[in-house]
Amino acid sequence: MRANLYHRVVVLLLMAVLGLPVAATLLYSLSSRWGATILPDGLTLSWYLTLWQDPRFLAAFGNSLAICIGTLVLGTVLIVPAAFVVFYRFPSLAKWMNLLILIPFAVPPVVSSVGLLQLYADGPLAMVGTPWILVGCYFTVALPFMYRALANTLGTMNLHDLMDAAHLLGASTGRAFLLVILPNLKKSLMASLFLSFSFLLGEFVFANILVGTRHETLQVYLYSIRQTSGHFTSAVVLSYFAFTLALTWLAARLGKSDRGA
Repeated sequence: MRANLYHRVVVLLLMAVLGLPVAATLLYSLSSRWGATILPDGLTLSWYLTLWQDPRFLAAFGNSLAICIGTLVLGTVLIVPAAFVVFYRFPSLAKWMNLLILIPFAVPPVVSSVGLLQLYADGPLAMVGTPWILVGCYFTVALPFMYRALANTLGTMNLHDLMDAAHLLGASTGRAFLLVILPNLKKSLMASLFLSFSFLLGEFVFANILVGTRHETLQVYLYSIRQTSGHFTSAVVLSYFAFTLALTWLAARLGKSDRGA
């Protein structure tokens, strides 16, 4: 009984520590004025109304969504078949792939950005200032999350037995991959996509150095308005947090539906 009470107290304290800054930011974003008093002088939704009527914010939010979705589509098309080929045809390459996916973590984004500026600032592949260079950079960021999640599932799957059974039933390798292997990868793929999306939506270094305001993303927009009203900035942060929270909830719902199926 005491152990259960202790665990509940620890969980409640942890929730309070994590939730208090979010609650304070939410209250500040809803306050009309908050001076030297403990509580704000009044509550208002005007900061959110101003934010969601700002064409610059809507454009930045749309740019971030388009870049992130494009990156994840590219990642799905390239990484899923690549992971399957590695585990099915060339299992000896798995250790090299595990080393390869660590490279984005080994090289700081600032260092990578300087090199990319020199490569793509001009010439036939002048992509600096365009969303295309962000899609390429974000692909390298999402690669470890997506490949590791798929590799964990493929490593626990009787891959060769499933493929042999599909071949005995007359299916080609491509058809067996689409109809047998891919459905088994759905859960890990969806989890990696949501995780990567949440991470990419908050990426700032690549977006600020390589693109900046020429194709403004949500984080660059937030950085550029940091000197304006703190209430307005808090509304931006809470909107971003609410959107990420909704994605997390959706991922959890999809996971539950998969287990139920």
